[in-house]
Amino acid sequence: MNTENASARYADLDAWGSIDILHALWEAQLAAVAAIGPALHAIAAAAAAAEAGLRRDGRLFYVGAGTSARIGVQDGVELPPTFDWPEERLGFAIAGGDGAILQAVEGAEDSTADAMAWIEEAAVRPEDVVIGLSASGTTPFTLSALKAARTLGAVTIGVANNPDTPILQHCTHPILVATGEEVVAGSTRMKAGTAQKVVLNLLSTLVMIRLGRVYRGRMIAMRATNKKLRSRGVAMVAQLAECDEDAAARASAEANGDIKLAVLIALGSNRNEAEGLLERHDGSLRRAIAAADRQATALRNKANDA
Repeated sequence: MNTENASARYADLDAWGSIDILHALWEAQLAAVAAIGPALHAIAAAAAAAEAGLRRDGRLFYVGAGTSARIGVQDGVELPPTFDWPEERLGFAIAGGDGAILQAVEGAEDSTADAMAWIEEAAVRPEDVVIGLSASGTTPFTLSALKAARTLGAVTIGVANNPDTPILQHCTHPILVATGEEVVAGSTRMKAGTAQKVVLNLLSTLVMIRLGRVYRGRMIAMRATNKKLRSRGVAMVAQLAECDEDAAARASAEANGDIKLAVLIALGSNRNEAEGLLERHDGSLRRAIAAADRQATALRNKANDA
């Protein structure tokens, strides 16, 4: 596997000066990000499939061992506060259990039985999305989980850093990011890990955008759980509704901090109308605003005709 190979270029790495070592590590990180470019179409296809499943009340699961598991957790746990993704529709299959996030559990990645038991206990359904991460592309725990989830009809997404590996062959949406040899041979927490993190950033953010949780580059579904975020929410309402902060604050209070509702209220809808607009347009604020504008225009035209 390329990710396990030692590079002759770095054979004397430990004898180099600190700045030279840092340059090598930095260049490798840049190369890891660049390696994602050829995978963008695969990421887009995976996001489209994930969106379709999640719109049917599907759940989002991350599967991995070691570094890959930790990267999956890092991505997933940010979705509820950033995009108001429901915790009950989010899960993590971690080789060795939750404790393996903080402390390595040796041999856990080889347990195919644990992986299959997790998928069974989660009662994975066809509308669910299961993302498996593995630098090698061969991790038995992750491979078994993906195979079991695919058998159950789920959307399965495999992310690996070596070509032609089993994880890419046993999922419905393979994403290859060929990062190659590491500066420190086999240390896939470096290039491979960076690439996996970026792939998940792209994938999950695209899915959340398509699900209507972003509007005009803003996190309109974020949870305002502290003073700073509440202030940010009011500022967003003022910017998006083009009103002053006092009007935005009143709208936000009426909407109980829901930014989408507050924007529609600030634009002239009452709360019931705003809720109806969002429900009819699958939570898309852009489409809800357009519908409200059409309705207002029709009413003005009718009044003028009268």
